[in-house]
Amino acid sequence: MSDDDEKKFVESIGDGELTLPSKSVFDDPVLSSFYTPPDSYEGKHRWDPHAVWTAEEEAAIVRKIDVRIMLFACLCFACLQLDRGNLSNALSDNFLADVGINTEDYNLGSSVFFITFLLMEIPSQLISKRVGVDVWVPTQMIIWSVVAISQAKVTGRASFLATRALLGVFEGGFIPDMVLYLSYWYTGVDFSHTRTAYMLINPRAASELTIRLSFFWAGTTLTSIVGSLMASGILEITGHGWNGWQYLFVIEGVLTLAFGVFALFYLPPSPTQTGSRFRGKSGWFTEREETIMVTRVLRDDPTKSDMHNRQALSACQMWQALTDYDLYPLYAIGVEGFALATVKAYFTLTLKSLGFSTFNTNLLTIPSSFCEHTLVGLAKLSEVARERVLIASIRPWWQLILFITLVTIPDSTPPWSKYAILSILIVDPDCQSIMVSLCSLNSGSVRTRSLSASIFNMMGQLSSLAAANVYQPGDKPYYHRGNRVLIGIVAVEILLFIFTKLYYIKRNEWKERKWSAMTVEERKAYLANSLDRGNKRQARVSRAQH
Repeated sequence: MSDDDEKKFVESIGDGELTLPSKSVFDDPVLSSFYTPPDSYEGKHRWDPHAVWTAEEEAAIVRKIDVRIMLFACLCFACLQLDRGNLSNALSDNFLADVGINTEDYNLGSSVFFITFLLMEIPSQLISKRVGVDVWVPTQMIIWSVVAISQAKVTGRASFLATRALLGVFEGGFIPDMVLYLSYWYTGVDFSHTRTAYMLINPRAASELTIRLSFFWAGTTLTSIVGSLMASGILEITGHGWNGWQYLFVIEGVLTLAFGVFALFYLPPSPTQTGSRFRGKSGWFTEREETIMVTRVLRDDPTKSDMHNRQALSACQMWQALTDYDLYPLYAIGVEGFALATVKAYFTLTLKSLGFSTFNTNLLTIPSSFCEHTLVGLAKLSEVARERVLIASIRPWWQLILFITLVTIPDSTPPWSKYAILSILIVDPDCQSIMVSLCSLNSGSVRTRSLSASIFNMMGQLSSLAAANVYQPGDKPYYHRGNRVLIGIVAVEILLFIFTKLYYIKRNEWKERKWSAMTVEERKAYLANSLDRGNKRQARVSRAQH
């Protein structure tokens, strides 16, 4: 919606709160023209502001989307996790000694991977917006799978670093690309994205994609379970002068390569573009189903039609998104969240140092991954309780207790007891989907929402970069110094959660005081003349979520 349209919208509200019997801006004759999708929108031919449907029809369509799109997206993410995470399994098979590198080289390789992964976040997003997620994501999968297979021929420090760098380049940006793609299909990416009263009174919109994002990330834990089971068997393979870890890289790389090729033909560009020679000329949905899909998504958030699915962001839009300081507290939390990444990266090495065999080490990673998968309900709890920041802060409190336990128990503690503590620590109630949703909820504009998930993910990669350098060789095998550092990091993260909660409360109170002090005419003048845009507006429709 343009600035003039937004001004007219607020003028139509007048003084005080707006109460509406309608469920969408398109039910209002004054506002509907401001939100009508442009002709460039790929779903315009199926847009029908007067369409009606039953709850049963919508539920059936959502189930079909879940099976055809959401499940496939989770499998794509599983491929990413399999190829970037199997190095941890290879470590249990004497990978470092066979290749001729040490722990410091491994740390450097992890850093190189995260740096290239980080640097490709926004470029990858720009490419996907230009050529389409349905084309770019499968292309990424095919290329990174080839690189993953080539790891079987690593013979030293240089080739190890080269493969880690290339994996980071071609895996970078995958996650925000898929989050963007899922937003084409589901409501509730941002139920207060434009902060209109029509969206604020729709509680369903707050949960549909948020919950599915939690399953999206939970799929990585399921992949860890499957990957550990696969690794425990594959690493036993020997012959033809190859070690088990070489077979691991080749077999898993070939699997993800085949899936990437399949994805190139399987993924449709949008809900109204599912027809193809491979998917069937008539597509997956009837015309009525396409009308319902397009209309329900735009009734939930009309701004989703502002950009075509082949339209890239401009440099100006990127700069405005990067300088949106109201999202900085959330980004800071992303940077601080690397304590668990450190433990996970060294989990198999730690188990080996405790005396467990290669086979048992890989099997022992499964229970913690399975238990972590059961905590997907944290996202649902945050939506039901309508409390996000405090629910998400369960994570650092959980970690603090377990890290203190690790540094206080004696070195003579039995291996199984140490394994139990580490496993409970790794269970870690993951709040990734909650934080990404908060970034979206508080973006306040299309330009910022398009990049906020990418920026938050970049902050997470920065934290992973730091995580790769906490544990040092001289601190083996129990890493007491490293764990004490992580206690300090987790304590700072707790303070950041508290600060973020207070910041948004005070920010909203400040906006409320300014807005309440204005007369109706002053409000109109403010909206007409102020340079404030998006979440910088003082109007009630621009309040931050927390």
